Amino acid sequence: MTVDHDAFDDEFGAPFDPSEFVDEFGNAEPLPAGPGDEDEFAADQAVLPVLAIVGRPNVGKSTLVNRIIGRREAVVQDVPGVTRDRVYYEANWTGRRFTVVDTGGWEVDVDGMHARVAEQAEIAVELADAVVLVVDATVGVTNTDEAFVKVLRRTKKPVVLAANKVDNARQEIEVAALWSLGLGEPHPVSAMHGRGSGDLLDAVFDALPEAPSELIGIGRPGGPRRVALVGKPNVGKSSLLNKLAGQERVVVDAVAGTTRDPVDELIELGGRTWRFVDTAGIRRRVHQTYGADFYASLRTSAAIEKAEVAVVLIDASDRLTEQDTRIITKVAESGRALVLAYNKWDMLDDERRNYLEREIEQDLVQVTWAPRVNISAQTGRHVEKLVPAIDAALEGWETRVSTAKLNAFLNALAAEHPHPVRGGKQPRILFGTQASNRPPRFVLFASGFLEAGYRRFIERRLREEFGFAGTPVEISVRVREKRSRTKK
Repeated sequence: MTVDHDAFDDEFGAPFDPSEFVDEFGNAEPLPAGPGDEDEFAADQAVLPVLAIVGRPNVGKSTLVNRIIGRREAVVQDVPGVTRDRVYYEANWTGRRFTVVDTGGWEVDVDGMHARVAEQAEIAVELADAVVLVVDATVGVTNTDEAFVKVLRRTKKPVVLAANKVDNARQEIEVAALWSLGLGEPHPVSAMHGRGSGDLLDAVFDALPEAPSELIGIGRPGGPRRVALVGKPNVGKSSLLNKLAGQERVVVDAVAGTTRDPVDELIELGGRTWRFVDTAGIRRRVHQTYGADFYASLRTSAAIEKAEVAVVLIDASDRLTEQDTRIITKVAESGRALVLAYNKWDMLDDERRNYLEREIEQDLVQVTWAPRVNISAQTGRHVEKLVPAIDAALEGWETRVSTAKLNAFLNALAAEHPHPVRGGKQPRILFGTQASNRPPRFVLFASGFLEAGYRRFIERRLREEFGFAGTPVEISVRVREKRSRTKK
């Protein structure tokens, strides 16, 4: 954004030089990047061949997925049942692009959450172009492996057999026993160390259809907006995603912390396509978590950073907790647009509604700017109201104020409510500019430091004048350095 240097020179009698101003810590840093430097959010992907990685629990599916995509994305822990949903990742092998689907462990004759995990694995197979069945070569063929092979044969999908945990040449002898599964040649690999993964992928591409030639993942306007569903465990995030998707897209269970990996889904809502991302619940103290829960928390933080707007779900039937407010603060500090969704609204009576209003007034006074929606993820009550709330938050998040309008506003504000005099001096705002949006960031050039209370006052009045619903607003102050005078 360009600053009107001439107007500044005429008013203050000195050339405008940003290097003469320092922030609260004495640093003369450049202005934040303007709109031309902002990253564009990725648009929808081209249709790519899909490869499903399946197998019984704890055979190394997620480790193999991480090996294929070349980064530690899927949550891994040396216990069975870490992955529960089907999670999609982009991959590239020798210039060919494809989609990899990580799945939970498939088991036979199970019930409850384990049955739903197995069902998600079977859905992944149905939607895939090819399948990699992962078997633990150190254990050999199990009854579960044989039962799963029967399921795979019924789908008539091409299957590549991966014999995992083959860390050296001596162990390759044990792989021969896997021919008994009737799936052709077993490919020995070590997902942990990468041994044999290239040969496995070569076999995979013999089974996969050709990928389209166009590139994917390149930012371009018009792609689906990214919406992250966040909140504490067991607040209803997965239930809401399933209701919006119109299918059992993710595993839902009464056990808190069911979701581990962020799960994204393209959803038609309000006549448009959105990319909703279900995330793991943010626990009370992340630094005290370990294993899968710790890495799930890290993935949730990354999902928030990649999103454009976060819908924070709050259990309206229960009292607002410090955990709720901490999650809301985390989203605001990340600079994402924010919508508050009070779930389980159908379970409230009049007394609870009155208490909730008081809790909101008392505990959420810092985010009164966030749109609020009362919904029921289980019944679908008022979920359609999410669209106007998200639209309002995104509009505020992307709002820009021209330099002329901003400085006219600041001049009128300073004339009506000047900064208090401190120590015999009264700081003056010399100039202001909006350095960037998404979220809106303002830089004020002043003759002295502006107190935090006065900056909050400016933010409040900015919102009254220009809106900024659903978005945090950042205000930083640059103070003109005192020029040294040499005595003659």
